[in-house]
Amino acid sequence: MLRPALHLLLHFAAPAAVARLAFSDRWQRAWMIMVATMIVDLDHLLADPIYDSSRCGLGFHPLHSWPAIAGYLVLAAIVPTRLVGLGLVIHMALDGLDCLWISLSQTW
Repeated sequence: MLRPALHLLLHFAAPAAVARLAFSDRWQRAWMIMVATMIVDLDHLLADPIYDSSRCGLGFHPLHSWPAIAGYLVLAAIVPTRLVGLGLVIHMALDGLDCLWISLSQTW
């Protein structure tokens, strides 16, 4: 129960930290755009079950696939789409951290 709650909290806190550090003059707008990229989790609706606390989403869900992640990196490198790309890259990094936590919990 703690891991999923912490994971969700990080999806709001990490973009806030990046927004404050990298976009201090417009951090609120930057944070909102990056948080809005959580819509990428709609691809979880295609899974059965929709939520499985022991499943690593990276490489499983279509919008969490490695080609999609490469596209998100490209978006982050282009100025007009930078905030969307950063939000998606942060999201995937946090999902990767969750995958690490899952694998570590299974080895204990």
